[in-house]
Amino acid sequence: MRVPLTWLREYCDPDLDVAGVEERLTMTGTKVEAIRHHGVRAVERFVVGRVLTCEPHPNADRLSVCTVELGSASQDGPATIVCGAPNVAAGQTVAVALPGAVMPDGMEIKRAKLRGVVSEGMICAERELDIGPGGEGILVLDDLMLDADRSEIDGISDPPAPGTPLADVLPISTEVIELEVTPNRPDCLGMYGVARELHAATGAPLAPEPWCEDPGSPGAVTGAEVTVLCPDLCPRFTARVFERVTIAPSPPWLAARLSAAGQRPINNVVDITNYAMLLTGQPLHAFDLDRVAGARLRVRRAGEGERVTTLDGQTRTLDSEMVVIEDADGPTSIAGLMGGERSEVQPDTTRVLLEVANWHGPSIHRASWTLGLRSEASSRFEKGLAPEQCLWAQAVATRLMIELCGATALPGTIDIGGDGPPPPPIGLREARVQAILGIEIPRARQAEILNALDFQTVDVKDGLEVTPPPVRREDVTREADLIEEVARIDGLERLSATLPARRGAYGVLSREQRLRRRALDALVGRGCCEALGWTFASPGLAERLRLQPGDPRHAAPIVENPLSEEQSRLRTTLLGSLLDTAARNHARGMGDLRLFEMGTVFATAGTRARADASDGPSAASDSPRETGVVERRSLAVLLAGALHEPGWGVSAPPAADFYAAKGMLEALGSALRVSSIELSPGAAPFLHPGRAAAVTVGAEEPIGWLGELHPLVAASWELPGASVFEIDLDRLIAAAPAQTDYEDLIGYPPLREDLAVVLPAEVPAANVVSAAREAGGELLRDARVFDVYTGAQVGEGRRSLALALSFRSSERTLSDEDVAPVRERILAALGELGGELRRG
Repeated sequence: MRVPLTWLREYCDPDLDVAGVEERLTMTGTKVEAIRHHGVRAVERFVVGRVLTCEPHPNADRLSVCTVELGSASQDGPATIVCGAPNVAAGQTVAVALPGAVMPDGMEIKRAKLRGVVSEGMICAERELDIGPGGEGILVLDDLMLDADRSEIDGISDPPAPGTPLADVLPISTEVIELEVTPNRPDCLGMYGVARELHAATGAPLAPEPWCEDPGSPGAVTGAEVTVLCPDLCPRFTARVFERVTIAPSPPWLAARLSAAGQRPINNVVDITNYAMLLTGQPLHAFDLDRVAGARLRVRRAGEGERVTTLDGQTRTLDSEMVVIEDADGPTSIAGLMGGERSEVQPDTTRVLLEVANWHGPSIHRASWTLGLRSEASSRFEKGLAPEQCLWAQAVATRLMIELCGATALPGTIDIGGDGPPPPPIGLREARVQAILGIEIPRARQAEILNALDFQTVDVKDGLEVTPPPVRREDVTREADLIEEVARIDGLERLSATLPARRGAYGVLSREQRLRRRALDALVGRGCCEALGWTFASPGLAERLRLQPGDPRHAAPIVENPLSEEQSRLRTTLLGSLLDTAARNHARGMGDLRLFEMGTVFATAGTRARADASDGPSAASDSPRETGVVERRSLAVLLAGALHEPGWGVSAPPAADFYAAKGMLEALGSALRVSSIELSPGAAPFLHPGRAAAVTVGAEEPIGWLGELHPLVAASWELPGASVFEIDLDRLIAAAPAQTDYEDLIGYPPLREDLAVVLPAEVPAANVVSAAREAGGELLRDARVFDVYTGAQVGEGRRSLALALSFRSSERTLSDEDVAPVRERILAALGELGGELRRG
């Protein structure tokens, strides 16, 4: 919402500069997003002038040399100004920019020689002053006068005298406050609503409501008919008929205000609807009554697939949840969003049907997002306007139609639906205010604040009985809301900073939180950088990851109100956002990457993603919510490029591969003291065949996957390759020991032995190590594979694994006699896997 300060001061004018106004509004809850300047600068250099003579330029066919009387603004008599406007003529009263004036685009006017003639300024056009679209001609002030309120130019009277500051005649310069209006405060989308906020925040007088005097009248209207078939979506519909309307450009004061507020002036009728909307917060629409077939409007739900061509020339397809306004020939506009092309006001329009209606906010919000059509009207209706605002806007627009268009308002007003239900009174207890805020605010001060905000108050035994204004009936519904209103206007900065009165209360991290932090710290300590991606995903992500329809990760939950089509699904894996981050970095020359992300992934309730040969980690570790979606916390790591920087003696560092990802996963397990992480054969569509594995903890089902990226997936993100893994972090943490026991590891030396065991080639090395550790018991402190051999010496279909075993006791130095029985148990356990001790 753009609020021109000069316009705002007409209704509430505190003794504050723009910074002071910004501070008071922001501190009382009406957030000022920015302060901008609209119009010219150095306003003292803009004055009124009168053209005394106008002669053709001696050296240019399209230029004129004018002598301009500037009154007291010039000490040297009339000024010579070269002008290129086709409509400049002697006797005109004009707007003049003197040397030193700064135009809206930042250009400074200087004394200059044009085709041999010195020009001492510039005669200005509307568009040059940024007060309207104007044309090629200059702005002529002869038919303008300053009205009694010094706020509007209207009628024909004596033109201002030469030398008069132009800022006294036209709004050529103003500061504009840009507000960030929250969805619960649509009243602040109107100029008078902002003025009321400023009145409450500063105590400055508030001008009477601009709709308090209505030139229109109630009663039946002849010549037009309206029927509302869906009152649930259209609580109120009002309309008035105007005849003998003259379509013309708006006067400069109106065009200037609309321009400063971010609106493009079009013509007087359209500009009046925009002006009334900006003033009251209630959108309006003007129909050319002669183009409304049958002079009859019907408000109804749209038919499925019905098409309407709107004012922007686009034809849009509707559904049955949207509302249209139609005449005898069919739909003319999409209710609450945009008018139709067929019945819009034209230059030859003489009769106008002015519609001001109230629409169901959620319905307008849905239609706006479905059609991708945002407008000033929809942004207001979707927040929920009060039905009472309809006649406010009608009153403002009726007065301007009569004054600026020369129109005649026919008697009567079509009014279907009427005012909304009266807001129920709410009790405000004085003691409760003090208990919630921690400070005492006298009852009289509470009433003063609420009355300034247009609440009605009545003294009762223990406090106040408060009735909210119609525009706040959806926002203020309980005592706590009233306390918030009192607190923000009285000054939230006055509230002392205190902690809740709870003895012995202190905050600690839970076990899960501590372990999550330990996991992330372990990754950071190994050179990884954290990435934060969207929890939303594109519908095409599943295809890019080569997921098939039967894959649980393919069934991404659909977002009901997405920000865009590219964010219309909830992600089922972190891989997509990690690949997006990697691709952005790689495109900018950062190819060596170590990235990780911890975040939430989702699945449709009822699906259970298993991390076996075709699936990934379980998506059902949490119970489903009422939304039909289950969610879990996942952790993913992506490694790409070289594992470390090249250095002396190592010109080509190793690249990130399957084993690099495996090492990072083992480091993660070590940080969490989870020693039972194992890899088993498994694949996923997005991983390289033969370079992928499922991640398990103990004998449970897989908690994730690990491997190198499939070449087709890597190509889709324009990456040369990467190794990745993703695990269910909560299930990994659940496998961590509840406490860590420490023991002496250096009191006695270890006894190390090597074993070479021949096994079938299909037996995974991880199974061999796991069997050895289980059979070794407490004395076996470490077992690892340090060599693999295949060849004629072990036979076809078999391979030799060399194991390094480390035995240690915390009580004594071990001998071979102590280790021999343990070694035999290990060989027996490996024998069950089809292994035998290698001979020779």
